Amino acid sequence: MVLAETVQPFVCGGLAACFASSCIHPIDLAKVRIQLMSTLRPDAPKISFPTLIMNMVREEGVTSIYAGLSAALMRQAIYGTARIGLHRTFSDKLQEMNKGQEIPFYMKTLSGMGSGAVAVAIGTPFDVALVRMQSDSMKPKADRRNYNNVFDALRRCAAEEGAGALYAGLAPNILRGMSMNVGMMACYDQAKTVMARLLGDAPDARAPSLPVKLSSSAIAGFTAAAFSLPFDMLKSRLQDQRPDASGKLRYAGLLDCAASVARKEGVLAFWTGFGAYYGRCAPHAMLILLSIEQVTQTYRRVLGLS
Repeated sequence: MVLAETVQPFVCGGLAACFASSCIHPIDLAKVRIQLMSTLRPDAPKISFPTLIMNMVREEGVTSIYAGLSAALMRQAIYGTARIGLHRTFSDKLQEMNKGQEIPFYMKTLSGMGSGAVAVAIGTPFDVALVRMQSDSMKPKADRRNYNNVFDALRRCAAEEGAGALYAGLAPNILRGMSMNVGMMACYDQAKTVMARLLGDAPDARAPSLPVKLSSSAIAGFTAAAFSLPFDMLKSRLQDQRPDASGKLRYAGLLDCAASVARKEGVLAFWTGFGAYYGRCAPHAMLILLSIEQVTQTYRRVLGLS
């Protein structure tokens, strides 16, 4: 039973993250494609993410909007499990060191940043596979990688480009994970207090009502998206690039990629696809917050935990 208690945040967090990811996958796919549009199809007119999804369904079929789902689920099984499980483990340890008292907000923030960074470092290979599988059909047939599934993507990526290719975009990915957690954690905590007051709910951070959860997670989803989108866009560009005929990559690294985007596309290009990204972040946060409680209750009931 001690083991069951220890792994509970990892198991329940991972299941909730996978469930949320499967629900919002078409939006995430649209976000990646919009971010890569200027490099893969520079002459194509800009379109909104609902239009992009409808065009994909009409031209490629319904299954096209679930391209890369296996990679998304594996990413969440690794990244989501580690992010949520480690944050809870770190927070509990900090609270124990604080003699059982509630830890201050800056410690919660540090826990979120640390857990996010570690989780991203572990899960980046699956993120690389996900971005490539989502963007593959945008390319000319001769340039497509045509991965069969996430495991084929990981194997071929390492074999054809070297193991280092599995960690393409690691720096912006870590910055994205940290900024995502800071934006979501800080604003979710603050939003719960404000929304509880506005909705006349008891300001109990441990058991907020459903309206408070939904409204707070929507607000946190917005700020998390605004903070992390520039790093997410740079990550997508670095992870999708491939050497040209001479073996040279489009971008030399994070700073070169950022400078190139700012120079050629303007500063606002860092927030390209914000609608799709927010449409991903807000429901993803809501689904995790709501489903993790049900998963945890079922987990404890099945295993007979008090």
